[in-house]
Amino acid sequence: MEALIKKVLAVRYIFLMLSILLLAGCTSKRVESEVEVKVEDKITLTKSLNKPVEKSKKRDIEIFDLLNIPQDVSYFAKNIDENSTIYDIQKKYEQNYFSVWNIDKPKEDLKSAMWPFASFSFNKSYGENLQLLEKSFFDEMIKNANFEAYASVNKKALTLKYSNMRAFPTIRPLLRDPTAAGEGFPFDYLQNSSIHANEPLFISHYTKDKEWAFVFSSYASGWLKSDELVVLTEEEVAKWQKAKQVAIVKENESLYDSEGHFLFKSKIGMMFALISEDEETYTVLAVSSYKNSKPLFLKSKISKNIATKEILKLGRENLISIVKEVSKTNYGWGGMYEQRDCSSMLRDMFVPFGIWLPRNSYQQSKIGSVVSLKNLYDDEKIRVIKERGVPFETLLYKKGHVVLYVGTYNDEIVVFHNTWGIKTKKDEAEGRIIIGKPIFSSLRLGKYQQNYDEDAELLKNLVSMNILTRQP
Repeated sequence: MEALIKKVLAVRYIFLMLSILLLAGCTSKRVESEVEVKVEDKITLTKSLNKPVEKSKKRDIEIFDLLNIPQDVSYFAKNIDENSTIYDIQKKYEQNYFSVWNIDKPKEDLKSAMWPFASFSFNKSYGENLQLLEKSFFDEMIKNANFEAYASVNKKALTLKYSNMRAFPTIRPLLRDPTAAGEGFPFDYLQNSSIHANEPLFISHYTKDKEWAFVFSSYASGWLKSDELVVLTEEEVAKWQKAKQVAIVKENESLYDSEGHFLFKSKIGMMFALISEDEETYTVLAVSSYKNSKPLFLKSKISKNIATKEILKLGRENLISIVKEVSKTNYGWGGMYEQRDCSSMLRDMFVPFGIWLPRNSYQQSKIGSVVSLKNLYDDEKIRVIKERGVPFETLLYKKGHVVLYVGTYNDEIVVFHNTWGIKTKKDEAEGRIIIGKPIFSSLRLGKYQQNYDEDAELLKNLVSMNILTRQP
C-alpha cells in the first residue's frame, strides 16, 4: 500500500512539473508575441533588436512620404482665406444633380450603353474562383440584359439605399489575371460605381427576368437591382426637385425616420429634400419602398451638426472638416464596400461645396479651366503647377488617377488623393506596396521605396491640371 502511495505521489509530481513547464512555455510565447507587435510598430526598436520587418507586414511608417509629409489637412489649409466667395460653378450643382429627371429618354445611344460587352471577353476575364469565366457566362449576361428593350421604360426613380451600380446585371465579379500585380482583389471590373441613398435616377429598361434595371444617374450608368430603387410620378419628381436640398457633412451617422426606425448611415455626398427646420435640426424627406414598388415617403430629423442647407464656402474650416470626414474611408475600387476610390472621394468631397463632378478621373479632369501638362519636362510641370494651381481647387490628372493639389511642403508640391498603392518593379516583375487609403503625398510618392518603378511616377505621367473654380 505504501508503495502504491509513493507511485501516485510520484505521478502527481511529474504531472505538476510538466504543467509548470507547459505554462512557462505558453507564457514565453505570449511575451515574445507582444514584443514582435511592438517591433512592427517601432522601426527604431526593430533596428536595435536587429529584427528586420517582413515585407508582407510593412506599416505606413515605412513609406517615406507618410513619414516626412504632414498627414493633417490643417497644415495645408492654414493659409486658405476664410472669407472665400461663392463661385459660379457652386451655383449650378442642382442643375447637374437633377439632370436625369429632366430628360424623356436616355442621352446615351445604345452602342455606348453596351460598352462593357465590347470591353470584356471570356478568354481574359476571371471569376470569383480565380478561374477563367466561361463563354456561357457572357452569353447569359447579354441575353438577360435585354438591350432590345433599351429606352422603353423611361421613368424617373430614386435609390432606396447605398447601392452598387454594375456593368453587367450580376453581383458576380469580373477580374483580370489575379496573378498579375495590381489585379485580382479588389479590382472587380463590373463595379461601375457606388450610388448614394435617395439619389435621382432615370430608368431605361429592365432585364428579361426583371431582377435588374438599367439606369442613369447624373454621373454614371449601369445596372441596379430592381428592389434597390423606387419609381416616382412626375408630380413627386417635381416636388422633390423644387425643394431646398440639404447636404450631409459628416460620415457614418445613423439616420432614422420619425418613428425611430433606422434608414441609412450618413455619407458625404448624400442630399435630401428639406421639409422644415428648427434651431437644431432639419426635417427632410426620405423614401422607402411600399407595396408594388410604390414610394413610401418618410420624415427624418437630421442634426444641423451633420448637414447643411447652404452651399459651403471653400474656406479653411470647411475644407478641414470635409477632408477629415472623407479621409475616414479606405480605398474601395468603384466605391465597393461603401469605401471610395480616387475619383469618388473627390466627387463626394465637393458635394457640400456645391461643386458637381463626373464620376471618373478623365471626365473630372475636364471640369473648369484646363491647363495641359503634356510634353513638359518635370521641372516645367512643377513651375506651372506652383504658378497657376489654386490649393484645394485644382485637380492634377494622369491616366487612371486624379489628385487634389493642396499646396507645398518644404517647397515640394503636395497632393491629397485616395490611392491603392505604389508600383514596384524588380527584374521586370511588377509589384505593389499597398497603401489603400487617402493620403497627402508628393508627386514622387514611392521614390525612396525599394524597387520603385520610376516609369510609374505620378509627376512624370501628369498630363493636365484643371482649376475647378475658374471658367474654361
